[in-house]
Amino acid sequence: MVQPAGEAQSDALRLDFDRRLKLEFHGSSVTSDAGLLAYRELDDALGLMAIADRHLVDGRIGRNGRHDLVGMLRQSVFGRLAGYEDVNDADRLGRDPAMRWIVGGKAVERDAASTSQMGRFETEWLVSDENLAALTGLSGQWIDSVHGRRSPRSIVLDMDSSVSPTHGEQEGTAYNGHFACTCYHPLFVFNQFGDLERSALRPGNVHSADGWKNVLEPVVARYRERDLRRYFRADAAFANPEVYEFLEVEDYKYTIRLPANRVLQDRIGYLLKRPVGRPPITVRRYYASFRYQAASWTMPRRVVAKVEWHPGELYPRVGFIVTNLARPVERVVAFYNKRGTCEQWIKEGKNAIKWTRLSCCSFAANAVRLQLHALAYNLANFMRTLALPEAVAQWSLTSLREKLIKIGAKVVRHARYAVFQMAEVAAPRELFEQILRLIDGLRRRQAPA
Repeated sequence: MVQPAGEAQSDALRLDFDRRLKLEFHGSSVTSDAGLLAYRELDDALGLMAIADRHLVDGRIGRNGRHDLVGMLRQSVFGRLAGYEDVNDADRLGRDPAMRWIVGGKAVERDAASTSQMGRFETEWLVSDENLAALTGLSGQWIDSVHGRRSPRSIVLDMDSSVSPTHGEQEGTAYNGHFACTCYHPLFVFNQFGDLERSALRPGNVHSADGWKNVLEPVVARYRERDLRRYFRADAAFANPEVYEFLEVEDYKYTIRLPANRVLQDRIGYLLKRPVGRPPITVRRYYASFRYQAASWTMPRRVVAKVEWHPGELYPRVGFIVTNLARPVERVVAFYNKRGTCEQWIKEGKNAIKWTRLSCCSFAANAVRLQLHALAYNLANFMRTLALPEAVAQWSLTSLREKLIKIGAKVVRHARYAVFQMAEVAAPRELFEQILRLIDGLRRRQAPA
């Protein structure tokens, strides 16, 4: 067998503080990311990369491309799962035994793609209009594959924007006064399971709702013919009559925060008077529901108001929600408040998947990288929602990376197979076995002949 590049052949190093210790370097037979193999199994069970293979176009000319596009896509996505934010670590990851088995093909016996190859893959081959469009739609197709195993009775879509600070001369960056930094301003749509349905990179100086229809409409189209109850939530940035009308036509029940104005406050003036008696020692909440039509609206709509009096505060906290839900006011507010989990998912994407790492010069290349991060996020979330035992089902994506992916292992090669000797101190065998069993349950079984 040809040894992968970088395999050390030198004598062991000695340590003076204890001469019984020796240091040997065998990079191609030791990995710190053995837990990625569980995600590779999940990828195989759900057929995720097979979906990508049907849509990505290989525009390379000649026969010298040793790594196919799907193999490099796996290297990109799984590298981000393990915390490697871009292609800078590709040379080292290319020699890692776990990554080589994940990529498959010729990488098993040699090495995976190098830094230069991965750089061209992400900044040249994937930036074509056809491949970028395929990448952008891939998250939704992956989610459809999951729904084929877990059929939801309803779909709840949460839309929100976020900030990706930049620190160079990246194309399309601009100063955003709301975030007080130079940045990109991406837009995201999540479902109630935390899956990222669709995302789009936008210049830094656009309004939070700019381009909402281009992002939301493809998601709505995927669910249009399904027998589902449909819901939508968003903050005040999306309080736009065009949004309301689009959702009403598509038969979505929605709750969208409505900016306060004098007319709305006058409608609940009786709730804004300080309660008679001693100042409250606990929060007091009051609700109201009424019909309201702004000048830009073509029809009146239901508005729900919540007023909170907090101990020690002179003025109440007031919030308004425009909705077409017929639920009692408390339930409307409770349903809207659940959109806060969307902000948590965005935070996880930033911290665990590092999707703010958009350091390419061109806008298109950074748009590609955002989609690669989105795929890594979804694969991580599929693991959390589909394949974790109940005892660890509440792990964050950061905990999953630190406790499940970051498992050290020694690789022992035999003639017909390879053994990953896992460090059980990181993840017990019982936990890993349970995960693999749950993943196996997701496979589509062939009916007997």
